Amino acid sequence: MASGSDDDPRIGDISEGTVLRAILARTAPAAHAVLGPGDDAAVIAAPSGSVVVSADTLVEGPDFRLAWSSGYDLGWKSAAVNLSDIAAMGAVPTALLVSLAVPGDTRLSFVEAMADGFRECCAQLAPGCSVVGGDLTVSDLLMIAVTALGDLGGRSAVTRAGARAGDVVALAGELGVAAAGLGLLFSRFREGATPVPFDRSSLDDVQQRAIDRQLRPVPPLALGPAAADAGATAMMDLSDGLALDASRLADASGVTIALSGAALDALAFHGDRGRALGGGEDHGLLATFAPGPLPDGFAQIGTVTARTHAPVLVDGEPVVETGWDPYRDWDHAR
Repeated sequence: MASGSDDDPRIGDISEGTVLRAILARTAPAAHAVLGPGDDAAVIAAPSGSVVVSADTLVEGPDFRLAWSSGYDLGWKSAAVNLSDIAAMGAVPTALLVSLAVPGDTRLSFVEAMADGFRECCAQLAPGCSVVGGDLTVSDLLMIAVTALGDLGGRSAVTRAGARAGDVVALAGELGVAAAGLGLLFSRFREGATPVPFDRSSLDDVQQRAIDRQLRPVPPLALGPAAADAGATAMMDLSDGLALDASRLADASGVTIALSGAALDALAFHGDRGRALGGGEDHGLLATFAPGPLPDGFAQIGTVTARTHAPVLVDGEPVVETGWDPYRDWDHAR
């Protein structure tokens, strides 16, 4: 569909029903839905008797820039960051509800590409999960609000509050790669009075991968339920940076997280410990386990100790709780 053609109308020039039909034509069947999209509400099966629910909102400016992100990127990322929260509780994602506030001059093809991104992210990372409903409205800024549902399958939810002194601290996923991608975007393709066109052809393979992980995160969703089955005592999604998120887990559990600098250096993207600690949006899983073999996909990065003077230590030294704070950081590049 050619952007700007009569076959690619602006959202403001067509009806809500037309937009909805275009979106629903791109959704996949929801394996967990008793009743899918098209009614006043969806009905989702909850075999375990409990539903895990999480919500997140992405707003143009604080959370993404249209100078860098395609509609497909935004659909993928909006799905991935919410699915990761479900996995971090030890649950299997079952459904997504998506509410879009879209400027009237947005082309229909852009919204269709978002729907494709949602569908493909679910298909690749959480098979059986799908978009089952949501809402549409207009706004001066593009906003994407997602509610994710999950099923524990008989497991107990793994929270941030269960870590105990003597536990092993482990990580599944990557450290610092998404932050490296964001740094590249701001430095090479910054928005402003004279924006640089977003042309990735000049980037090497490492830089391409970093930007891919920023625009299309790949959280290790299957490892959330696997960690729960292996007896994880605490777990959380790494969205705002290891230092900040580890401090949240430490505070919730009333313990100190003692990290190994050597382990961080080994896992950090290009050995950058600063980004490993302070960079966000990798969406790995931080978990604690009783001593013993770790489930496949997890690497030990430290231990849990009784609470000391600081929530997080690296090689015995307190760590500043750096990380992503949207109220403080979203426009830092201006």
